[in-house]
Amino acid sequence: MIDRSSNTPLHKQAEQYLRELIVSDKYKNGKLIPNEVELSEQLRISRNTLRQAINKLVNEGLLIRKRGIGTRVAINNIYSEANNWLSFSQEMKVLGIKVENFELHISKQKASSEARSFFTTEDKDQKVLKIERLRGKEDFPFVYFVSEFNPAIPLDGTENFNEPLYDILKNRYNIIVKSSREEISAIPANEFLASKLDVEEGSPILVRKRFVSDIEGVPIEFNIGWYRADSFTYKIESTRRELP
Repeated sequence: MIDRSSNTPLHKQAEQYLRELIVSDKYKNGKLIPNEVELSEQLRISRNTLRQAINKLVNEGLLIRKRGIGTRVAINNIYSEANNWLSFSQEMKVLGIKVENFELHISKQKASSEARSFFTTEDKDQKVLKIERLRGKEDFPFVYFVSEFNPAIPLDGTENFNEPLYDILKNRYNIIVKSSREEISAIPANEFLASKLDVEEGSPILVRKRFVSDIEGVPIEFNIGWYRADSFTYKIESTRRELP
């Protein structure tokens, strides 16, 4: 597989081999690739030469290296678009991905300051229904959600939250969500998020806040999602408008 008579540098040939490897059926779904010792022996090149090729693909986001575990293929990113917002379950359905809930915690807690502001309540002791969920696709959690709900709506925590949330609101309580204002930012993963999303502490995390209202403009949900940055891409398409 490595042609030593070629003018193409050995690390470039190794890089091409890895590119073909990671799109193969065996590895494309996020599996670990063989370790450096195995690959360097297989390709009959030095580990330093092989590492050049691996580093290039890590920098491109095609491979993910984790100390003490190895190097695995990055799973294709989940895309979300700003021009037609959907719930997480709907986004995954459109992409043909079956949602898996890895953790689900339901409680009544004091509302966060952002939730109180959105729900326009000044009572600092106001308790709201809070749902925390670790979600993703099969064997791969990639987002941790926390939702707080307006205490004026009738959710009480006994609902089956394995069902799509907005379907529950519509079918049980005739609440139809309509609009979502979103804020996107990035932070380094703290110890808690790193443990939930199986990343190293300090790894980049995409933070997505949603302020969801119903068809009457009544605030319904304040939601924060912390996404693995190697698994989620937010796309925005805009049309330029000439100013007068």
